[in-house]
Amino acid sequence: MIQTGDQTKIEYGDFQTPVELAQEVCQQLIEIGVNPDVIIDPTCGVGNFIKTAARLFPSTKKIIGVEINSDYLQNAHTEKLFLEDNRIELKNANFFEFNWLSYVNQLHGQILVLGNFLWVTSSQQGGIGGTNLPKKSNFQNHRGLDAITGKSNFDISEWMLIQSIQWLQGRNAYLAMLCKTSVSRKLLGYLYSNNLNLADCASYSIDTKKYFDASVDACLFFCKFDSTSKNYCCNVFSSLRSSEYYTIGYRHNLLIRDIVSFEKFSQLYDVNHQKKWRSGIKHDCSNVMELRKNNNIFVNGLGETVDIEETYVFPLIKGSDVAQNRIKNTDRYLLVTQKFVGESTESIKHLAPKTWSYLESHASYLDNRKSKIYKSNPKFSIFGVGAYTFEPWKIAICGLYKRLEFRLISHIVSKPVVFDDTVYFLSFENEETAHKTFDMLNSPSVIKFYSSLIFWDEKRPIKSSILNSLNLTLVMEKLDAKYLKMTRL
Repeated sequence: MIQTGDQTKIEYGDFQTPVELAQEVCQQLIEIGVNPDVIIDPTCGVGNFIKTAARLFPSTKKIIGVEINSDYLQNAHTEKLFLEDNRIELKNANFFEFNWLSYVNQLHGQILVLGNFLWVTSSQQGGIGGTNLPKKSNFQNHRGLDAITGKSNFDISEWMLIQSIQWLQGRNAYLAMLCKTSVSRKLLGYLYSNNLNLADCASYSIDTKKYFDASVDACLFFCKFDSTSKNYCCNVFSSLRSSEYYTIGYRHNLLIRDIVSFEKFSQLYDVNHQKKWRSGIKHDCSNVMELRKNNNIFVNGLGETVDIEETYVFPLIKGSDVAQNRIKNTDRYLLVTQKFVGESTESIKHLAPKTWSYLESHASYLDNRKSKIYKSNPKFSIFGVGAYTFEPWKIAICGLYKRLEFRLISHIVSKPVVFDDTVYFLSFENEETAHKTFDMLNSPSVIKFYSSLIFWDEKRPIKSSILNSLNLTLVMEKLDAKYLKMTRL
């Protein structure tokens, strides 16, 4: 028997789908023409999807529910519907141990996989010591730095949905699952990157506050499969009852938030231009590396007065300051120990001995940084630094905020500004070029181009890959041509 309590509820994703929502989901499936021979709910819980499907799909020949919690199944077996409807088959099994592929291959006719998987991430499971998750594998194909810096964390429902997709490949079948909206896009990406069959796809937003008392963007994710189609577009509806939608899909190996809008400005797309957006500096030790300046005295995050040379100290503007336009001045400073990634830091010892002494006295903090990226690099290393860091003019935007607002920033106290790693920026030696580029980035066509690419519900909606997809050179040439034409008039 499974133990009760909040921890167990989280571990097993035990958030039951209300009957009202199950009915709305099934009704929507009927309206779009879904009429399966077999329905499977792989984690059926108390059986609300099973009961609803039994009522609304009278011609379905078999309805299968699988659940790890034996108490739920015992209670279900006492209900009249489960006793009288001989189409219903309930199994007590663990999703992660059940041989799904073999089982599904024994079924005949069109299959609908229906339900609601675990809404918990692998790191959340690890945090509570949970074991209800798949065996570790690099199923997202992350490499090197991505895995080291945390991108290997994943929603367990994503892994479960990928397994479901694999069962249904090569046959006429449907998938209709409640999941986070971000997970639905990852699944579309999985289908696309693995060149799998997909005939039709849609997502319908659901009110998680109403149905689950949760604040998360979620949807019903629907896929129709056959043995030949490869249609990697998804129609996105604002609700289960909405008839209006926009279409996300792939262009240039990039997931586009609104394909129709993107096509209008697709001539602006090009990732091969030379000017690149960079991210700010990553150091993972703010108590030591970040300083506040008050009455010309530096104080670190430990509350210590810091007496060092200003050779390696640069004015710092954080992402929240960029987003809220607090860019004219700052009392924050950052120790920038390298001019490029991998540079030896030994020169600090000779050029700024007090700075070296300060770093040495706080080496335990810097040596204990958790990320493995620091382990094989020089002492006191940082990342996200290069020649671009030290140019005097910058255009910056914070990746965490849900708005496209660029800031033009010049040096402060005769030193170039640096940023934390939530900020993306372009850097310039020439002030006129910086101003011209800033005006271009705020032009309606560029804003609409970027808006067609950005998924605003993501934790970091603005990414360097999106910013770098704009052909800066082409747009600047068009602006120059327009300016030349105006001056001739």
